[in-house]
Amino acid sequence: MDILFQDQKLAKVCNNESLLIRKYGSVRAKLLRRRLDECRAAENLEVLRSLPQVRCHELKGNREGTLAVDLDHPYRLIFESANNPIPRKSDGGLDWTRVTAIRVLTVEDYHG
Repeated sequence: MDILFQDQKLAKVCNNESLLIRKYGSVRAKLLRRRLDECRAAENLEVLRSLPQVRCHELKGNREGTLAVDLDHPYRLIFESANNPIPRKSDGGLDWTRVTAIRVLTVEDYHG
């Protein structure tokens, strides 16, 4: 998949190992790098669903339209489909098999 970023600042951090470690610490930076690599290697979003350690899932409520993958508990990598238009199934749900680009929005603990 193609990976875009919410803004240039986030792109710079996520694409620079030393900035990544400085901002998130070595454990979270390593997991974040791994998740981004898994996303890049995946043909589409459905592939991530088959990787149990990733636990890719759609969010609900005020975060509807976004997805998350696990990092170090309780932190998640939050992103959205960057396909335009967003691929939908006939029932209106997201068609994971046709999502081939994502936009990384943030890394955070949204449970607190």
